[in-house]
Amino acid sequence: MAKLYPYLHSEDARAQAEFYTEALGGEILSVMTYGEMPGAKDESLKDKVLHLALVAAGVTIFLSDSFRPVHPGTNLNLSLEFADEEEARKAFANLAEGGTIGHPLEPAFWGTLFGQVTDKYGVLWMITTEASQAG
Repeated sequence: MAKLYPYLHSEDARAQAEFYTEALGGEILSVMTYGEMPGAKDESLKDKVLHLALVAAGVTIFLSDSFRPVHPGTNLNLSLEFADEEEARKAFANLAEGGTIGHPLEPAFWGTLFGQVTDKYGVLWMITTEASQAG
């Protein structure tokens, strides 16, 4: 059995990680910089994030700083399902700060709450609840 982890490339991985841990609740588990890499010679890269692991909303997410411009796309959404409507609404509102709402969080015809938001880093999120929480 495999595990799937979102791995996000960022223009500022530390700031993005802090945003997610505050918006969704969680913590940064580890940060490794390019300066820690054996044989690292470029002083300008020493503080750049090579690999960062965090847990937010109970999900492990990896990030790293990108050396080329980050261009958000529309071919991938991160979907978070909450058992509790209040948690879903809080996460949705927090992720929407500085971002854009594509679809408000509201009851969907299939029996759950559903909403889409693009956060201020360009990451697309789908927030849902379990069917019993569609109110």
